[in-house]
Amino acid sequence: MSDTQTPEKADASASDATAGKHKNPVSYGALAVGFFMILVFAGIVGLVAASFFDAVPEITWPSFLVESDTAVRKLGLMVFVVLLFVGVMALLLFMVDSRKRVPNWTVAIAFVGPALAALLLGLIWPGISTLIQSFYGRSPWYDPERSEFVGMANFSTLFTTPEFQVVLRNTLIWVILVPLVAVGLGLLYAVLIDRTRGEAISKGLIFLPMAISLVGASIIWRFVYEYRAPARPQIGLLNQLLVWLGLEPYQFILNVPWNTTFLIVVMVWIQTGFAMTIISAAIKAIPDDIVEAARLDGVSGLRMFRYVTIPSIRPALLVVWVTITMTTLKVFDIVRTMTGGNFQTSVVANEFYTQSFRQFDFGLGAALAVLLFVIVIPVVVYQVRQLRISEEIR
Repeated sequence: MSDTQTPEKADASASDATAGKHKNPVSYGALAVGFFMILVFAGIVGLVAASFFDAVPEITWPSFLVESDTAVRKLGLMVFVVLLFVGVMALLLFMVDSRKRVPNWTVAIAFVGPALAALLLGLIWPGISTLIQSFYGRSPWYDPERSEFVGMANFSTLFTTPEFQVVLRNTLIWVILVPLVAVGLGLLYAVLIDRTRGEAISKGLIFLPMAISLVGASIIWRFVYEYRAPARPQIGLLNQLLVWLGLEPYQFILNVPWNTTFLIVVMVWIQTGFAMTIISAAIKAIPDDIVEAARLDGVSGLRMFRYVTIPSIRPALLVVWVTITMTTLKVFDIVRTMTGGNFQTSVVANEFYTQSFRQFDFGLGAALAVLLFVIVIPVVVYQVRQLRISEEIR
């Protein structure tokens, strides 16, 4: 009786035997790759730590990696990088698809490790370095004579110098006008063309500027604003219209303070299509039963728009508003291409570039970058908070 097994015990023993038979051994190659990824990550962390103490060793790179001065060498470098990428991806896919049992932590390190290393080297370390640099003089990392600690002097310069006060004023004007006008026009257009004939074509025309780069759009609008003396034929569209109306040509991007407004028009022209697309999708997602219930209660026209449409698409409006605001805070291409920041049109992002790479005042440029980062933080926090409130309401 003691040797007799019940059917349940027999099935359990059979399953254990089958599992033991098909159990794959650990892949030592995968373990080796995992340890290699750990060493790479540790090496990058060590280089970042060593840079704090100016103890980074000099590395002699192969000549074909640093001297790509001919077409053949450039082509060879491109082929080398592509093959390296293919090799790394093949190795990672082999680890995942290997028939041998691979520890989960090895796969996680193989995929997440390079991303964390790149994040540390390309984002976290430059951010910390910029913050430290903002409290020093013109060239704290490259010129020992100018590496004196100046504390908050750079930030004081930003808020007390008339030149930088104009920059901050222009940035504030951009942040107020661009989201307000772009979202307003996008909302109006989305409501007017909703479920109308030719809706797809109308949306495509409004969204088309989004396919153009900011630099390309700036060049287009420079031709639109182009100015020539009254005695010469005008090639700018707006000035030619003024001439046809019997008016004098106007220097749109030179005359202060309206030139900043004409630059803002370019950003509004681009972002209105984005706002219209997102808002239109939100309007179409409004449940039909809500609309029908409102109509049964006698709600229509502006009251429908105010009490039904706007509350229903509020999360989408918030996302669009915050996204355009953050894009506007970082605006650089339009100002740099159309005016170069001259004629009192510079903004924080453009002035950061000018001070760092034109005036070589790295301390003041870093202070501008930190200021831009500090301005963005409340916008992000507000968006996260409002989205949480919207989710709780749902």
